[in-house]
Amino acid sequence: MREPVTVTSSSVRSSREDASAAGALSGLRTYAVLLPDLCLLRRQYEVALVGAAIEAKARGCGYRRIARDLAVPAYTVRAWLRRFTGRAEAIRAHFVRWAFALDPEFAPIAPAASAFQDAFEAIGLAVRAWVLRFGRRALWPLVAALSGGVLLATRAVLFPPVR
Repeated sequence: MREPVTVTSSSVRSSREDASAAGALSGLRTYAVLLPDLCLLRRQYEVALVGAAIEAKARGCGYRRIARDLAVPAYTVRAWLRRFTGRAEAIRAHFVRWAFALDPEFAPIAPAASAFQDAFEAIGLAVRAWVLRFGRRALWPLVAALSGGVLLATRAVLFPPVR
């Protein structure tokens, strides 16, 4: 069952009540939610907004300024950036695998100044490899798709295999 998703502004909400009711009627105890590529798992805001915060941090902006510019609560932006920083090595490794899977002749990647910058650069390289192979696509929805929606997952969710 595909759960309906409602998009308002930059906030994303699903109708869990409908899915729960449908599960109860069919005797199921659990249900699956298929996320569109404009979402990340367990995040209310669109991936483009989360990505804009990550890009601003990579440029050196602080979380309060980013929050003000994006009209998002500061604690939300801080949580996104902390999650990205905490998972930076796993994010870097996952997107480097994608870059090499999409372009086997890809040159070695030189380390950047920080784990955050390394992860951010790896995302850019994987997206570049995708564009060269398949053509243009919106940046952050592509990142969401390549990460399986778990870019900023709150638990120890593994990235999907690179195929």
